[in-house]
Amino acid sequence: MAEKDRAAKAADAWRRERPDLDVQAMEIIGRLNEVSALITREHLQPGFDRFGLQGGEFDVLATLRRAGAPFTLTPTALYEATMLSSGGMTARLDRLQARDLIRRQPNPDDRRGTLVALTDAGLALINQAIGPHAENETRLMSALSAQERTHLNNLLRQLRAAL
Repeated sequence: MAEKDRAAKAADAWRRERPDLDVQAMEIIGRLNEVSALITREHLQPGFDRFGLQGGEFDVLATLRRAGAPFTLTPTALYEATMLSSGGMTARLDRLQARDLIRRQPNPDDRRGTLVALTDAGLALINQAIGPHAENETRLMSALSAQERTHLNNLLRQLRAAL
């Protein structure tokens, strides 16, 4: 039998100490958090490191790239697509601009606004990084069958919608 993970050990301890509590949700959420942290730390960040990026920087470049030509979005659209705080987004954009991977330019549709655009260097970098990233994520999910992946995806979508 496989060794219990942290979520199972914590849930077992709570069941022993407080049998009146329903800790199944606690166990599920703990496991989701641990899996997310493990995937990021052990499997995604090393791939980003190969391209000199942090995960959030990759996310900004990928969001601009998937917007399609001319690879430009408002800071608000970037903020909403990446689920960052506005302060976190500003710091990330500053770092990417300092590396000439993005540029800020006036928004022709809003005199007071700006647009964030990929530079040629940013476009080249994300085009180089996205293939290995997608292959890595596919490899990570290969522990599950195609049917299991579909089921998990649907369950997570349902949970997200309920939240």
